[in-house]
Amino acid sequence: MNSYAIHIKPFGDSAVLVEWPKEIKRNILDDILSFKDFVRSNGYDEAHWELVAAYNSLALINNKSKIDFKKISAHLYNLYPLRKERVDQKFRLWKLPVCYDAEFGIDLEEVSQQTGKTVEQIITLHTSATYTVYGIGFLPGFLYLGGVPKDLETPRRATPRLHVKKGSVGLARKQTGIYPQDCPGGWNIIGNCPIPIFDAEKENPCFISVGDTVSFYSITRAQFDLHTIQAEVGLDLLIKESNSA
Repeated sequence: MNSYAIHIKPFGDSAVLVEWPKEIKRNILDDILSFKDFVRSNGYDEAHWELVAAYNSLALINNKSKIDFKKISAHLYNLYPLRKERVDQKFRLWKLPVCYDAEFGIDLEEVSQQTGKTVEQIITLHTSATYTVYGIGFLPGFLYLGGVPKDLETPRRATPRLHVKKGSVGLARKQTGIYPQDCPGGWNIIGNCPIPIFDAEKENPCFISVGDTVSFYSITRAQFDLHTIQAEVGLDLLIKESNSA
């Protein structure tokens, strides 16, 4: 099991942030998730503590009171060498449909110019990769997916849009993601996914978790319309497979 030089710092009056090396690697994410489980079972219960893993960090947020940073940080430094590898953890591989029609892929031509790839090649590259969920934010259900093929790496838009449609699939440097609701955004939009990623009315609002993986497959506009209707009436269109880390 890999060990890393972690750093713990205050994160407000009621939280601490445990940081790992600033690299986007599956091994680092697995170590963070292992430590998260270990911390949860060593005094950081759900009634008092929210634990949020993302990319290179684990945030521990006390929802009840202010904390003693020196005491908490010392405890976490002592716990880290004692953690155990998650040998039985089952992640999910989610296969999500995307319509790449020009109506939805409003930045496809620009991405084509930046990468030197045709639109068809962009779609093929985007659907050929399997992406790791490294974090969920800045909106509820917004998935930060790492593992974009190098040929698709493009910078964020110089000027963000004031309105990006729900379900829009975007690219930003080494990441791809799905906008879970209408909102402003600066990613390059290449398609739209008709499957709702976040539903506040459900017991589990976001069905995808950090550590899961996602792959995309291309659908036609007619299939997009059908999937949209099916999702609205509550049909489960998700393709999911077990995916041990």
